[in-house]
Amino acid sequence: MLTSPAMWRFLQPVRHSLPAARWPSAGEAAASRLFSPVDVGNVRLDERTWVPAMVPWRATDDGFVTPDNLDWYGRFASGRPGAIVVEATGVRDVPSGPLLRIGHDRFIPGLARLVERVRLASGGHTRLFIQIIDFLSVRRRPDPAKYFARFLDVTDRHRRAIADLTGADRWTSASDDDVRAFLGAAADDVLVHVLGEREIESLRFGYRERVTDTHLDHIRSLPEVLPPIFAAAAVRAREAGFDGVELHFAHAYTMASFLSARNTREDGYGGAREQRVRLPLEVYEAVRESVGGDYVVGCRFLGDEVIEGGNRIDDAVYFGRRFAAAGFDFLSVSKGGKFEDAKQPKVGQAVYPYTGRSGYECMPTVNSDEKGPFGRNVSLAAAIRRAIRKDGVSTPIVTAGGIGTFDEAEALLAREDADVVGFARQALADPDWFEKVRRGLGSEVRRCEFTNYCEGLDQMHKQVTCKLWDRVDLDEPDIAMSEDGRRRLVAPSWRR
Repeated sequence: MLTSPAMWRFLQPVRHSLPAARWPSAGEAAASRLFSPVDVGNVRLDERTWVPAMVPWRATDDGFVTPDNLDWYGRFASGRPGAIVVEATGVRDVPSGPLLRIGHDRFIPGLARLVERVRLASGGHTRLFIQIIDFLSVRRRPDPAKYFARFLDVTDRHRRAIADLTGADRWTSASDDDVRAFLGAAADDVLVHVLGEREIESLRFGYRERVTDTHLDHIRSLPEVLPPIFAAAAVRAREAGFDGVELHFAHAYTMASFLSARNTREDGYGGAREQRVRLPLEVYEAVRESVGGDYVVGCRFLGDEVIEGGNRIDDAVYFGRRFAAAGFDFLSVSKGGKFEDAKQPKVGQAVYPYTGRSGYECMPTVNSDEKGPFGRNVSLAAAIRRAIRKDGVSTPIVTAGGIGTFDEAEALLAREDADVVGFARQALADPDWFEKVRRGLGSEVRRCEFTNYCEGLDQMHKQVTCKLWDRVDLDEPDIAMSEDGRRRLVAPSWRR
């Protein structure tokens, strides 16, 4: 059973120290499972190490690749992991801020340069996938005065509620301006009585579209619109030279919302699990038909939504079995990261889906409960993998979350909890982790402390760096600096 949000606030976190690390010799690393090859579709990874998608906030406001993007991915590639997944990249040709996009052919040349940079930096060792994503509209939390003056759609329901509350019938025929003025000066208990649940949410958190808003034409038509859009994006990814695509079916975004148990659409795409998985499978089928059977198509999805009324591991097992049976080339398992339990943002800021309990479980920190943050999500991947193997399907399973040492990774592979191990924050802390451990030089690893300094920057939409290196060797020639000029944007080179 989930801890309620109220109880979670009163839990006393325990600060966990990093587990002792025993690093392998070069010979032991060479003989290990972690550094052994694995086939993902028709692509062979030279090792089972994986850098999951992380959003660094380095693209242009129009979604184009920048030199900072090239440096970011080139730096990861210099450590020569088995695979890197490029950040969540928008499939539609719509504004999305400094996030990569792939919704038009004009983005292909920049993405091709990114592929070339990774190939060069890794000596052709690292395979490169790109995560493609759709998202719905999320607006910033408004100033209350502006909300009532500009955004609230005044209806007779509001007038009747005010009349009932005040006992004054004149409110049933009051003008929009009078209703807005009344609500703008009203106390919270009055607003709760007069406004609807979604209106209260829009006031306190900012307006957010849902896949269940089928009264909106563009939401109702998503099942018809999205499969060809994802397919076209995947074709561009192939043209740019990526080894495959990762369909983003996780966290707070469109496709995960279709999978969610909170999806109550009544058009055959919500309700029962068989209907909630329908659009994700249709997206996959459209992508597969467009890119062919010889191109890697996988997905990232949730082993547990960690929200009230959301999916649990039994749902994830069902979806994993359906995805594997359909022919996905890999399944990458994550957890949480939902809007529904996010903290209230400040006025002028957008709600951030990694601030509540579900966000914590997505990126557990060193300030954890008694379980600690290390490998906390592995059991979800293990349950999905067992079910798929019982079906006689060998789809590789990727796990991640608080994994930073060789022994942790090797042990979960030995238990057959997963087939590939993702190192996100640890790779950010030390992009050379893979090369150092491979060479028997693990004692030189810069170990992630799992304080989520990086996540705090992401929340503020600032260029993501790591506190362990972003103020180191600032006088190094020709290094790229953050917009405020205070932090370097890539880790220092390893002096081998």
